[in-house]
Amino acid sequence: MRTQYCGQVNASHVDQVVELYGWVHRRRDHGGVIFIDLRDREGVVQVVYDPDRPQVFALAEHVRNEYVLRIKGKVRARPEGSVNSDLSTGEIEILGLELEVLNASETPPFQLDEHEKASEEVRLRYRYIDLRRPEMLEKIRMRAAVTRALRNFLDDNGFLDIETPMLTKATPEGARDYLVPSRTHPGKFFALPQSPQLFKQLLMMSGMDRYYQVVRCFRDEDLRADRQPEFTQLDIETSFMNEDELMTMMEEMIRRVVKQVLGDDLPDPFPRMTHAEAMRRFGSDRPDLRCPLELIDVGDLMKAVEFKVFSGPANAADGRVVALKLPRGCELTRKEIDGYTSFVGIYGAKGLAYIKVNEPAKGREGLQSPILKFLPDEVVQAIIERTAPQDGDLIFFGADKATVVNEAIGALRVKLGEERGLMETGWRPLWVVDFPMFERDEQGDRWAALHHPFTAPKVEHQALLESDPGACLSRAYDMVLNGTELGGGSIRIHRTELQEQVFRLLGIGEEEAQEKFGFLLSALKYGCPPHGGLAFGLDRLVMLLAGASSIREVMAFPKTQTAACMLTSAPSEVSPAQLRELSIRIRKPQNEAAAES
Repeated sequence: MRTQYCGQVNASHVDQVVELYGWVHRRRDHGGVIFIDLRDREGVVQVVYDPDRPQVFALAEHVRNEYVLRIKGKVRARPEGSVNSDLSTGEIEILGLELEVLNASETPPFQLDEHEKASEEVRLRYRYIDLRRPEMLEKIRMRAAVTRALRNFLDDNGFLDIETPMLTKATPEGARDYLVPSRTHPGKFFALPQSPQLFKQLLMMSGMDRYYQVVRCFRDEDLRADRQPEFTQLDIETSFMNEDELMTMMEEMIRRVVKQVLGDDLPDPFPRMTHAEAMRRFGSDRPDLRCPLELIDVGDLMKAVEFKVFSGPANAADGRVVALKLPRGCELTRKEIDGYTSFVGIYGAKGLAYIKVNEPAKGREGLQSPILKFLPDEVVQAIIERTAPQDGDLIFFGADKATVVNEAIGALRVKLGEERGLMETGWRPLWVVDFPMFERDEQGDRWAALHHPFTAPKVEHQALLESDPGACLSRAYDMVLNGTELGGGSIRIHRTELQEQVFRLLGIGEEEAQEKFGFLLSALKYGCPPHGGLAFGLDRLVMLLAGASSIREVMAFPKTQTAACMLTSAPSEVSPAQLRELSIRIRKPQNEAAAES
């Protein structure tokens, strides 16, 4: 019977006989003495076998990495000079008395040494081996600690943990649904939830008052480093709380989690910034405040210049021209500048103009740029005054549609901050508030909800729903940490007439509204309380706290960038019999069908 975990044996156990189970992390033969580093989830301990017990010693000689062992031995202090301060068990070792091989192992596809670099494809295919690595185990352990801390906070504050359905109705949430065919209702489909949004609102209408759930959600969308087709979120909803009260409680929760898990202190309170200010200063609604660089509007200076690259966007209603000052940017080579030009091209920018400011006190003579010949002296001087560069700085320019400029130069700002060593250390959280209620869908020539159609407008802006929807602000809020959106939510619409008005504005007619949301509209008529909530991306939160570069690093069994599972080879085909039972027939894409014919 196991007496301790490997990583929990210490100097207090000296002279005790212990029984341990685990995997062989490393085996070393030192000329008549065999050392086995035995590993389990709590750590590694050194076990020593000597020839005094020939039968056990002979068995130890045949042991290899990743064999599963049961060992029994006596704890003793390590000899002087052999203490390993890098291990929690480094002061002791175990003299092996017994050894049982519970299972052998083939040579693993990659070494578990922390310095060993295996491709992500191989790691995901053999994820059960990858998870044995101490650094991966530590991330999964941190995830458990974060989840436990979140639950404890919400339990302490009167929230009820309530499950909502996994098989539900397809609703517009901004991404494609994963559909599940119904065998008992041929030709009809369930959808896997993109979020429990409507159910948690219904729980508020049911009088549950405070709800939470650590819930799996599904979105069939293009993937990035912080996106997965299935992900986990902490879903929260409350009744009779306004946005200030809810935000205050939620930031206290995150402060407590970070303190408990990392021992770090977050600001109290978190700063708040309007969506308009965030876009103006940083080109992003999730700005990374660790980077000191900011976008500076110069469109007003460019309206009359003959250089159409600048004057065109400066005079366009949807255009924007900005400057981004990079300290010591004159150190950049032409090749580096070309690299940044290619980078902003990813976001749709057609180019990246710049001015090297060698000596601003000399005016035009102290500047160097291919665009200077297109700019009058007074414009050049106004740019220098507004951006206030020092000797050796460089000024980048973005000029295009505002959406392109914000994305491209906003991303360049962070990239420059990271690559030029400008990023401040520590945690920089904030709330972004006062989001627009709607955004214009130019392709569909209609209004679309910026968050979702159940978000309430600011009370003083309700009159704008009919007269000027584009100027209407919502009661939405996003929590951002170091440039990553941790969570977002809003105060919800709780009156039938207002919900129907928003549906109409979004082009959802009465018949469609009843078909898709009839149950919600009906529930709103029966004493719905004012309510609101938000959802945190649990994977993202753990990724940030663990210092990982991708949420795949903090998920036990993630999918690849193509939404595939390397471990199980999912998705996969199913048998014709299963398809017939579900009344489904597979139609091959036209290009495949044409190739076969």
